[in-house]
Amino acid sequence: MRFGNGLDIPEGHADVCAPHRMALVVYDMQVGVLSQLPDGPEIIERVVRVVEAARRGGYPVIFLRHFFLPHRLSGAFALRMAMNWQQVDSVDQLKPILQRDTPAFELVPELRPRADEVVFDKTTMSAFEGTPLAATLRDLGIGSYAIVGVALEIGIAPTVSHSTDLGFIPVVISDACGGRDKEAMARAYDDFRFQGHAIVTDTATITPLLEDGTA
Repeated sequence: MRFGNGLDIPEGHADVCAPHRMALVVYDMQVGVLSQLPDGPEIIERVVRVVEAARRGGYPVIFLRHFFLPHRLSGAFALRMAMNWQQVDSVDQLKPILQRDTPAFELVPELRPRADEVVFDKTTMSAFEGTPLAATLRDLGIGSYAIVGVALEIGIAPTVSHSTDLGFIPVVISDACGGRDKEAMARAYDDFRFQGHAIVTDTATITPLLEDGTA
């Protein structure tokens, strides 16, 4: 830990790993997302391991779920992105995906929020846009969060960048963050290093600190 202006300035994950300093954010671990990843079962296993460690250590745990708006409520950007993602040339060719209250929208069965945890639903890539996440962390006096889930290159990277503009310190647990485009994932980690705004660690390193709960 460094010090300046009367503040504690964290250098690494060990400086923020305490239940009063850090929460765990579980990003989009949904049936319809994990089913698209060839290593989905491995990502689920690692995320479950981190969540269980955080629970044993008494950390706040917050889950995110993504859904896409129905076409009638989708604007120019949303429709343009959907056509690019689905590689179609017409709105009429779009297929509905990750709709609310469908099996694909739900969290994977291995991850069931407890009564003292919460799920925030979103339509944006950043977990901090259009959700109560920032307000919840600030009201708890928490300035850092660890993040796991999918997909790194699509949603976790924008979440990291957005959150640092809001004054939060992100801890990315790399082997518990999955994705589909390995080159894009590598670029995201390169950007984290270049920006210097995120702390990157792995499950083997952070799990004992989470379980301890007193760091």
